[in-house]
Amino acid sequence: MNRPQHRSRRDFLATAALLGAALLVGSTAWGQSGNASSPKMTGQASMKTRKLGSLVVSELGAGCMSISANYGPAASREQGIATLRMAHENGVTFFDTAEVYGPYTSETLVGEALAPIRGQVAIATKFGFELEDKAGGLNSRPDRIRKVVEASLKRLRTDHIDLLYQHRVDPNVPIEDVAGTVRDLIREGKVLHFGLSEASARTIRRAHAVQPVAAVQTEYSLMERDPERNGVLAACEELGIGFVPWGPVGMGFLTGTMNAQTRLDPKTDFRSGFDRFSPEAMAANQPIVDLVSRFAQRENATPSQVALAWLLAQKPWIVPIPGTRSQQHLQENFGALRVELSATDLHEMNEAFAAVTVHGGRMNPEQMRVVDTAA
Repeated sequence: MNRPQHRSRRDFLATAALLGAALLVGSTAWGQSGNASSPKMTGQASMKTRKLGSLVVSELGAGCMSISANYGPAASREQGIATLRMAHENGVTFFDTAEVYGPYTSETLVGEALAPIRGQVAIATKFGFELEDKAGGLNSRPDRIRKVVEASLKRLRTDHIDLLYQHRVDPNVPIEDVAGTVRDLIREGKVLHFGLSEASARTIRRAHAVQPVAAVQTEYSLMERDPERNGVLAACEELGIGFVPWGPVGMGFLTGTMNAQTRLDPKTDFRSGFDRFSPEAMAANQPIVDLVSRFAQRENATPSQVALAWLLAQKPWIVPIPGTRSQQHLQENFGALRVELSATDLHEMNEAFAAVTVHGGRMNPEQMRVVDTAA
């Protein structure tokens, strides 16, 4: 993506809605201290580890955005803390957040929830959006990166960030300058590993030549297969980079709980503006849910579990980060670990899904404009 971007404040907020920049958690949602502990779940497969570059994490991570923003009203502070701690009690060691989620409230919640177990977990966060300037837009200038890191460290209650992603590639700042700044932060001990989000294969290679990239994060699921086609997965495999799919259950669509009658609140749910979540697209995409449900029934599992198991079976360096504020859904996600898909199963699934069409773009045009597609 080589062209400069001149974007209005309104356009920026439309993009940042994807990431939570326009959503604030009210003070009443934070309540008093949430220190409830949940018992370890039983009847689930044990959590194994995987490597993102040289960073060792649990094979399933926890996406923390949906607790504080973008999937309906923010959860209470108590609920958010209890859910994150329950995830850790059941083996999750990898937690993903960003300054723009909320903005800021997700990092604050993650920092409080994980403070007692900080030495046992890896925290990923992100920079890349201009949140203070009224003009808005992307900003990965070196001074901005350093400013964001200092603020994130305070909110996360830590002295280091395990994995620091560039949230979106800034066409106005050479990726070599971005990678060099993160390299310096790594030398200073404030950051341990470097990541990229929604970056093209070309950008990944350029960044990796300056500072090894540990992980690339992009939407990837049974119904969103772009990383297989655009060279990103191939670049990760070649360079020894881990891959972190966001939206691993199709942002909720692959759970089988949504249909053409589902109505999403545009004030609190970012999916309301996505093409794939229009009533027409959800109706047209119902065959995809039917396919997932068919395979789930065969595996004595839920559609969500099969969707996650499919991702885990693709490559040993893929670590999905399903997000949820519900302990019930968290338990369901862990059930994916006992679903073992054979090579025959995977072949059948790929053959079946190749025969169906996915209707609607994954995000709206404005949001896709800040996805790096440099050839």
